[in-house]
Amino acid sequence: MGNSDLRRLDREIRATTKKLEAVRRGEWWPLTSRERLAMTRAMASGARSVHRGRSTTGAEDRMDSIGSAAEMRLNAELTALHGERQRLITEAARDKAKKKSSGWF
Repeated sequence: MGNSDLRRLDREIRATTKKLEAVRRGEWWPLTSRERLAMTRAMASGARSVHRGRSTTGAEDRMDSIGSAAEMRLNAELTALHGERQRLITEAARDKAKKKSSGWF
């Protein structure tokens, strides 16, 4: 393990955290293309409902579920990145302890 691996993971953790905060604010840029497409379809469906004078709750519910699914995806990604970072740190500590104990003095 090198410091470069930790720096790379820290950079990815920061980027994923920014994406998660943006999704919570309702921004679309962190969404995948499939999620954006579903969100656009839900918006179009809601606009059609408004035009026809109907309720938009179905479209709003779909948009909320897409946003919460994206939030769950980013949370899982963040958890995996933190786990990988911890694994690298533990591995480095184990190697360091092994080197120290192998000395004759």
